[in-house]
Amino acid sequence: MASPEPSAASAGAGGESASQAAAVEPIRMPTAEEIKGQDIWNNCAVRSVVSGVMGGGLGVLMGLFFGALDNPIMAEEMTARQQIVYTAKQMGRRSISNAKTFAVMGLIFSAAECVVEKARAKHDTTNTAVAGCVTGGALAVKGGPKATCIGCAGFAAFSVAIEKFFDRHT
Repeated sequence: MASPEPSAASAGAGGESASQAAAVEPIRMPTAEEIKGQDIWNNCAVRSVVSGVMGGGLGVLMGLFFGALDNPIMAEEMTARQQIVYTAKQMGRRSISNAKTFAVMGLIFSAAECVVEKARAKHDTTNTAVAGCVTGGALAVKGGPKATCIGCAGFAAFSVAIEKFFDRHT
């Protein structure tokens, strides 16, 4: 039976161990362009706008997909052309609605997380929970105080669960 520890014969002809054989990479300093790019990306306004645009793009794609799945109520009585026109209109309506919702959601969440992170000077799960609460509350504010509280708690819990799932902060 083979031993789990490496023997002296398998360590190499020169007697080098595995830890000495692994070369240590030198630290590479960032270029001026990389530093400028990081400075731009660390701006909360830039981060929020990019998140809003990407959220809007995701909303368009989801609206196209889910709008295509809607069946007209009177499908048996409609011709093929009428069904295609109905489905295209439904896809357009859903795309616009989802794009607005996801753009606002991305913008608010990203802005809140960035502002909280800069104020606390920490990068942890608390920032995500606060940003989720702000986003959920802002999206549900039209429903009244009870809906705002439920939206805050729900979105914060969902944000923390996703954060833990991806394990960004260790």
